[in-house]
Amino acid sequence: MQEQYRTVARAGMHESEINRSRFLCSLAPAATEQEAQDFVARVRKEHPTATHNCFAYVIGADASVQKAGDDGEPGGTAGVPMLQMLLRREVRYVAAVVTRYYGGVKLGAGGLIRAYGGVVGEALDALGTLTRQRFRLAKIRVDHQRAGKLENDLRATGRDVREVRYAEAVTIEIGLPDADVAAFTAWLADATAGSATLELGGEAYGDV
Repeated sequence: MQEQYRTVARAGMHESEINRSRFLCSLAPAATEQEAQDFVARVRKEHPTATHNCFAYVIGADASVQKAGDDGEPGGTAGVPMLQMLLRREVRYVAAVVTRYYGGVKLGAGGLIRAYGGVVGEALDALGTLTRQRFRLAKIRVDHQRAGKLENDLRATGRDVREVRYAEAVTIEIGLPDADVAAFTAWLADATAGSATLELGGEAYGDV
């Protein structure tokens, strides 16, 4: 797995006008290809009278899924430059739709490529990006007597506390960078006088 990846900070839309054509770039985070496709379909439904609704999306921290579509624009002048902009900015798990309302002035192939790629770049600047870091999920089991202080200590030291469950013992689930596992194990033993157990689980991504 990639150590980290960048994605769009939030869903939103940015509009540009180029030679009387309106270009509306809608961006959204998308965890799966299905989510990306659903977003594209939703934007198309919102703009049924638009001249074109072109799209691009990148799924996977390693950009393993990449798709683009020109929706009637000349081949390679819309979806591909949109996709190239997403890849150039190194954003992942993101879907982009550029809705064009034609204003009566033809842009030519070069103009279209600049317009479609450019508005995606502008939208990324407007909405912002965030970095997500790879974490190992880990479960700490500790007795009720020590749980409150341990949870406070974890939060105070900036640990990614994901869930706390109370049963016979208390289970605290955290996100832990792989490089920190050894040092954290030693810290936990010291903080709980060796009474807590640590169980390492699968991997996930969390905000840095």
